[in-house]
Amino acid sequence: MVAISKIATGNGHGEDSPYFDGWKAYETNPFHPIDSPDGVIQMGLAENQLCFNFIKKWVMEHPEASLCSAEGVNKFKETALFQDYHGMPEFREAVAKFMGKVRGGRVKFDPDRIVMSGGATGAHEMVAFCLADPGEAFLVPTPYYPGFDRDLRWRTGVELVPVVCESSNNFKITRAALEAAYEKAKEANLRVKGLLITNPSNPLGTILDRDTLKGIVKFINEKNIHLIGDEIYAATVFMEPEFVSISEIIEEVECNRDLIHIVYSLSKDMGFPGFRVGIVYSYNDAVVSCARKMSSFGLVSSQTQHLIATMLSDDDFVDSFIVESKEQLFKRHKYFTLSLSQVGIGSLKSNAGLFIWMDLRKLLKEKTFDAEMDLWRVIINEVKLNVSPGSSFHCDEPGWFRVCFANMDDNTMEVALLRITTFMHKHNEAMVPRKLCRRASLKLSLSRRRDDFMSQNMMSPHSPIPQSPLVRART
Repeated sequence: MVAISKIATGNGHGEDSPYFDGWKAYETNPFHPIDSPDGVIQMGLAENQLCFNFIKKWVMEHPEASLCSAEGVNKFKETALFQDYHGMPEFREAVAKFMGKVRGGRVKFDPDRIVMSGGATGAHEMVAFCLADPGEAFLVPTPYYPGFDRDLRWRTGVELVPVVCESSNNFKITRAALEAAYEKAKEANLRVKGLLITNPSNPLGTILDRDTLKGIVKFINEKNIHLIGDEIYAATVFMEPEFVSISEIIEEVECNRDLIHIVYSLSKDMGFPGFRVGIVYSYNDAVVSCARKMSSFGLVSSQTQHLIATMLSDDDFVDSFIVESKEQLFKRHKYFTLSLSQVGIGSLKSNAGLFIWMDLRKLLKEKTFDAEMDLWRVIINEVKLNVSPGSSFHCDEPGWFRVCFANMDDNTMEVALLRITTFMHKHNEAMVPRKLCRRASLKLSLSRRRDDFMSQNMMSPHSPIPQSPLVRART
């Protein structure tokens, strides 16, 4: 057998993580309401499918946005021909404008600093390549997205040092935790080149407040290390407090702007992961120049640029979409967390993202990560739900699970909730034996819960959805 590279054959991709094992279980036996009603329901994919009817309406009304239509064919040739790695001016201008709108118009972005990449995955690798040499390190607060181990490390040789955050203070990033991680890296003879924060957080669904962000900027300035702000969930904040971008903070405090970099994409905020639109926005001219050269390895197709530029240049659509998305996420999050609470399952209080950080600590047989994995296997193999265990997010405490709620329709969500309800009834009976409720009564319970939810919000199935407090404050 001919040998291939050590990087290619190593485990740097991180595919042996239970995070990816859950995906494999789903792909082997995916749920379908008719063809596979006992299949695994995908709740491990942070995808925003709640506004596609709204987007579809715009697409139908704007055939010129597609090059494969009578209205758009005149631009087919110029778009299909070579495009340099700067990206179409209209695309960069539209994305920069959208980024400003998502942040409430409180900050403006320069289109000339917009650098394209193949999704946020490519953007993170690009930034890591620009900022650090192999063997150098980034600090990353826990729990953090499992894909970072692949995105930042696999091909760059960069190391990640966890900043341990704890449930006792709702996983806040403290100065003490930052200093401890920094010292740990030094003890391991690792040169720290930067700090990566995810705001809003994946997997927590929380945002960083202004004081915390100011403290983080102070920390990186004192250490003279880079700050990478992953803000790919910026438009998913559906309740107060409002999202605060690192781009706002650097307008308020003294800092070396050459150290500040933002990763963005349209995968989460717009629900377009298939379009692979990733963005690096750096305040450092040298990083912009280097990243732009690197973007040749992961450009956004010119056809996609054309569609996105047309869509995001429509101010009325963008304004309405931002409101609609917040409303839909607020409604789904409220119903989902209410349903879980009624069967005794809690979660971290959150106001953003496409998921919740579910607390199943009381279901563990013992407070160990082995027990967490045992519980996860039951959920995957018996309950048939792909949820992601906290250990795959480098959480320091066993018993937490990320559960995605925006990547399915209402009917699939109800099936998932029924399975959770059944599981909790069985668990409670094992702890305190009592007569097993019949499946029909569980369905009735779910139906009543939905009716109660509708009633509490003065809703019928055809009524307007309850309005997000964040949206109400703006209207």
